Amino acid sequence: MRLVFAIITAITFASPAAAQSEDPYAPARAIVADIGRIVTPNGVEETFEATLGGARQVVNVRGADRDNPVLIFVHGGPGAVEMPFAWAFQRPWEDVFTVVQYDQRGAGRSYPLNDPATLAPTMTPERYRDDAIELIELLQKRYGKKKVVLMGHSWGSIVGLSVAVKRPDLLHAYVGVGQGIDFREGEKAGMAWTRAKALAAGDTEAVAAIDALAPYPAGDFTIAKADGWRKYAIPYGSLIYNKPDLKLYFQTPRLSPEYDPADIAAWGKGSEFSVTTLWPRLADVSFKRVHTMDVPIVFLLGRHDYTVPSPVAADWFAKVKAPSKKLVWLEHSAHMPMVEEPGHFFAALLRDVLPLTRETKDAP
Repeated sequence: MRLVFAIITAITFASPAAAQSEDPYAPARAIVADIGRIVTPNGVEETFEATLGGARQVVNVRGADRDNPVLIFVHGGPGAVEMPFAWAFQRPWEDVFTVVQYDQRGAGRSYPLNDPATLAPTMTPERYRDDAIELIELLQKRYGKKKVVLMGHSWGSIVGLSVAVKRPDLLHAYVGVGQGIDFREGEKAGMAWTRAKALAAGDTEAVAAIDALAPYPAGDFTIAKADGWRKYAIPYGSLIYNKPDLKLYFQTPRLSPEYDPADIAAWGKGSEFSVTTLWPRLADVSFKRVHTMDVPIVFLLGRHDYTVPSPVAADWFAKVKAPSKKLVWLEHSAHMPMVEEPGHFFAALLRDVLPLTRETKDAP
């Protein structure tokens, strides 16, 4: 969201340390890189460019054993790349999965690789879905796999669930985190929750500001109005539960081995570009008419998530039919359960996702 981008920009580029040196965090990043280095004989630790749907995109792959199943993380936003945050929570996953992060078209390290004017018309939900499908097929060949686990987070859950609907044959399982189902319904639920919180707190300014957004989410679907209620929701814990001050969380990329200051600058520009371009095209995206899935599905939902309201996802999940399905509630999380409850999140991956990969033997 543009609001989150603004917070990131203010925190990342306005600190005294950043003004004193071009890269004051390089020594700390070197320590983090050394701690996380993959040293196992059959491990994989690589970053490369892939052309997906005609757009160059950066792909990062890490895992202790390349014979492990592949798990692809589809980041949110649009434009909210997860690669620079992943070092803080992903390392345990890499012992049992080969974990793939990629910066989507127009986002993060992929942003400067393509001409924005040429890219903008291509930025549709369908194109992002097909980019993900092309990436899966590329990784199947590169690592000799028949299927992968696809994990979508926030906006990326729209991409991921779309892939699962169109190409279930590619997947061991689909994992939804901060799962979106219907954009207009989600916005409506999030606004109502935030208004109720503000009303209970006696915050008449917030109540009036949210009311002034009407008829949104009906009518024009603008990022300005989406940000108009989220600016009040985040302090109430809609993004990270019981943690209204996210200043330190958004500094995580400063220590990422995958991102240097130039990459962070590209991330900021790509986030603004992606969300501004794509958000109006998401108004009528909905999975309400999807009643049957042909792949196992696992939802890992934060109980307090009202950035992408988890009750909307839970209601859809209860009705959909699938070969197998499991909903896991992270009781002390909002929209970022992999960060908020990393132990419980990883336990769910081991208990509810990893066994699903053993049903299909990969190519030797």
